[in-house]
Amino acid sequence: MNAPRRWGVAVLGALLLLGCLARLLIAPGVDGHGVGFALPSGEVAPLRMGAVGSALAAGMCLGLSGLLLQSLLRNPLAAPFILGLSAGAGLAATSAAWIAATMTALSAEWISFLLAGGSGVIPGTFGALAVLAIVYCLGRRRGVLDPLTLILAGTVVATMCGALTLLVQSLMPPTSRGESWMWFMGQVPEIPHWPLVFAAVGLVALIGAIAARLGSALDAASTSDDEATSLGVSLPKLRLVLFLGAGVLAAASVALCGPIAFVGFVAPHLARTLLGARHRALAIASPLAGGAILVWADAVRQAIDVGAGRLPIGVLTALLGGPVFLIVMRSYRARPGGWSC
Repeated sequence: MNAPRRWGVAVLGALLLLGCLARLLIAPGVDGHGVGFALPSGEVAPLRMGAVGSALAAGMCLGLSGLLLQSLLRNPLAAPFILGLSAGAGLAATSAAWIAATMTALSAEWISFLLAGGSGVIPGTFGALAVLAIVYCLGRRRGVLDPLTLILAGTVVATMCGALTLLVQSLMPPTSRGESWMWFMGQVPEIPHWPLVFAAVGLVALIGAIAARLGSALDAASTSDDEATSLGVSLPKLRLVLFLGAGVLAAASVALCGPIAFVGFVAPHLARTLLGARHRALAIASPLAGGAILVWADAVRQAIDVGAGRLPIGVLTALLGGPVFLIVMRSYRARPGGWSC
């Protein structure tokens, strides 16, 4: 890694550390209104540490998943939330939780493990991969992936999955509906399931190491199929790895924090801005960027009092990431040979 890329990684690392510090220090003001700054102590410290751990793990999963999707589809607009992976993972995890809670006949240990394994990661992974396969098929025009068709297909499928998730949530017992509604808007838990947090970080480390090792192949695969094949890249095997990795990471992020919009889209673009387009470096930088974005978003959220509590983090990331998405879309359409509707 050359000096400019090392500086880029250092900048992202500094942003990540500063975001963690800000999240640890920002606290509600007097009587719960406004904002203040205080070192965490007593019972507050574990809660803030839990929020930092949850945001870090989920943000890193989203950042790396977004990079893998953009490489897999050769589409700079691809991301877990935009293509519906987050919605598919959420639908599968919610459905599994509803089935496990309402059908007592399914008491076998292996069935319970499949329904709730990893706090929803197992069913969520199947849901994310199923949605990715559907969107991939719908996004092809004359055998070639069309960027705008892919985004439109992902938006429609995500909307349908979101509606079905709301339906399943309405069928849940009344005692669990409030928590499921908050989860659907996206939330960074202050009391996380720590084994899931560590498992998510382990997944990021494993899949990130694989992506870094395949960096040269990913660089070649960003060209046409013929050029990549002539350079010795096995595209079917590479796409299978990207397909599975993106799905598992998207499911892990949903299990941790629910559907979070645009973090998986912005993080790879931020990493490319600082480090360039080499995938070996991006495999390290994108998770750092994703973690920094989500930690900072959670810190900013703590400073915004909407009267009935703090602003949901899913709302904040959508409000900030949506304009970035539109800017990137317009910039690519304006280029020679760009997309057209």
